[in-house]
Formats: sequence, structure tokens, C-alpha cells
Amino acid sequence: MKFRKAVREDVPAIIEMIVDDDLGKLRENPQDPLPKEYYRAFESIDSNEDQELIVVEQEGKIIGTMQLTFLQYLTYQGGIRAQIEAVRIHRSQRGKGLGETFLQWAIDHAKERGVHLIQLTTDKKRPEALKFYEKLGFKASHEGMKLHFK
Repeated sequence: MKFRKAVREDVPAIIEMIVDDDLGKLRENPQDPLPKEYYRAFESIDSNEDQELIVVEQEGKIIGTMQLTFLQYLTYQGGIRAQIEAVRIHRSQRGKGLGETFLQWAIDHAKERGVHLIQLTTDKKRPEALKFYEKLGFKASHEGMKLHFK
């Protein structure tokens, strides 16, 4: 099993995992070929040193993904925090401990970058995800809010 930054050729496998849940299939467009917007987004993420689109590869197949964003702040004496988003594990690999291993890798990786805090959000419609993150030590310490435009 290998954790690495995603490359352009990984985008279809990443989108396949994002679409493979009740919420993802409502907001994504997995047509073949993929819309160019996905590739533009990948290029933007890939060119930004504070963004990392990470995949888990096993035997040449992408079986997990997440996006890490490193945010510089003035608070916490100019601290850096990591934001974890879009965590997905391929359906065939769920329940095998890969999610926990992947998140621990992300935590260790963020610490290496000098972060003082790691944060993430999870949709309230995913109670099993909330339990999973709590098991890893994350605490629901703040109330988040979003303003959608589409």
C-alpha cells in the first residue's frame, strides 16, 4: 500500500469514489469522458503548495483519496492548520482498517508540516463518519456553517 500525491491520470478513479455515496451521486457528474472542470480543479490543486490531493494505491489500483489543505493563520501565533476533506475509501476496501491507517498517515504528514491543529468537516447526514472521526480523537468542538450558491 502506497500513499502519494495524485497525478492527473488518477482523477477518474478519484471521482468514481466521490460519486459512490448517497451525497456524492447527487452533486457530481461522472460522465465519460469526465467534464473538463474536474481536470481544471486538479491542476489548481496540484499547482498550489498548500494543497495536496492524496491517493492510496495498492497493486496499481487507487483505493482511497483525500484532500489536505494547509492554512496559514495569524492566530495561534502565526500557526498553520490542516484541513482534511473528501476522504473516500473504495467500496471494496471498506471495513478493513484502511480509513484509520489513511487518517493516521494524514495526521503524521500534517505534523511533519508543522501544523498545530487538524480540522475536518463531515456532513450531518453521515453519522457513521462522525463516529469514525471521534474514534480517532477528533472532537466536535465548533459548530460549522455553510452558504451554498448552487
